[in-house]
Amino acid sequence: MYKILKPILFLFPPEIAHGIAMSLATVQIKMLWTIGMVKVFYPPQIERVKTRVFGLDFPNRLGLAAGFDKNGEYIDVIQHLGFGFVEVGTVTPRPQKGNPRPRLFRLIKDEAIINRMGFNNEGVDKLAARLKYFHNERNIIVGGNIGKNKDTPNENAVDDYLICFEKLHDYVDYFVVNVSSPNTPNLRSLQEKGPLKNILSTLQEANLKKEKQKPILLKIAPDLSEPQVDDIIEIIEETNIAGAILSNTTIDRSGLETESNIVDSIGNGGLSGRPLQKKALKLQEYFYKKSNGKIPFIGVGGINSADTANQCLEAGASLIQLYTGFIYGGPKIIHEIISGLKKQ
Repeated sequence: MYKILKPILFLFPPEIAHGIAMSLATVQIKMLWTIGMVKVFYPPQIERVKTRVFGLDFPNRLGLAAGFDKNGEYIDVIQHLGFGFVEVGTVTPRPQKGNPRPRLFRLIKDEAIINRMGFNNEGVDKLAARLKYFHNERNIIVGGNIGKNKDTPNENAVDDYLICFEKLHDYVDYFVVNVSSPNTPNLRSLQEKGPLKNILSTLQEANLKKEKQKPILLKIAPDLSEPQVDDIIEIIEETNIAGAILSNTTIDRSGLETESNIVDSIGNGGLSGRPLQKKALKLQEYFYKKSNGKIPFIGVGGINSADTANQCLEAGASLIQLYTGFIYGGPKIIHEIISGLKKQ
């Protein structure tokens, strides 16, 4: 089905195509559910690679990365597609429109995407209400990816992260602290040692006061230097958060097959998809070696097949995530990857 739909969807701007595709999938699943046929067309999650990470039981090791379902609107659809987990967000305390359109671009020759969305979302209150409504009916692990509003000064960023943490705590299974998007001005400077330690320490202190603690992960950029990664490993160990996500999008444009004049005309933004795979893998291998394999992490970046997924696992990842690979490969890629994962 997606093989037929994809050329049609790709005629539309990416944001519009996303809305069309998810609306069609939602309608289809609701119709199949009504006639009792949903499990025929959308089998339950493949569980032969079930695993326990961060104190959570994941039905399989493949998740959908943040950015695809920013406002938690499609969790029911996503769980029927076969993913073991989904990350909603990035969400901010207050709603924000994000950057002006166009802000999402396909590089079809590279099976890549450039985005400068800018944390567009409906705000944490709407996300919390939606997750609360669906909380007892879901059969999928849900992570909450949290960030700061664009107009919040970096010196007050910790307050934004804390607001999102408190409002989502009862409705997500784990948290991801996003300080690595290249699309919010100066956000990546929060990866520096001082501000990062302050944010993670504050969140962990709040977490420890809860009756039930939730795993907190840190998502970092693939463009960091090795000394910067060393500092981050040290901070993760000092704050005792649960782990990391490696990695976010890159600002690097080297080695692309798409013509340079087209890439230049697009402008700023984070690159995801196939060209990111080697860069993300290099970071994952370094992180695993430098931390002596003691910090579990989710690997993401350029995964588009069982082979690239297994490379990520061999680099030390406990779980993996898709985004751009799903856009180009469609729903069939989910079961192809899960079925092709090597047992660990």
